[in-house]
Amino acid sequence: MEKQNTYQRIYQMVKKIAPGKVATYGQIARLAGLAGHARQVGYALHNLPSGSDVPWQRVINSRGRLSFPEESVAWHMQKSILESEGVKFSENNTISLLKYQWKSF
Repeated sequence: MEKQNTYQRIYQMVKKIAPGKVATYGQIARLAGLAGHARQVGYALHNLPSGSDVPWQRVINSRGRLSFPEESVAWHMQKSILESEGVKFSENNTISLLKYQWKSF
């Protein structure tokens, strides 16, 4: 499958995540018809064009953690944006998937 077309499918799924909710890389991969290809979601988000309206910050890993290195500028940016959307982090900087995971039905 062509990379650009795959990325567009991923971006369309990520755009559906409601503010204040998160989805995992694997969840987005499944919904985009790419089950088992969570890393492809990460690659697509890494390659977002500058100024994109895709809410990349709402995609996290399956452990409820941000995937950027903790204390990096990108990690702080993602955490800050999610907090401004109402997502709460635990003391160990995880997000409760039971509470905040987007239900795609």
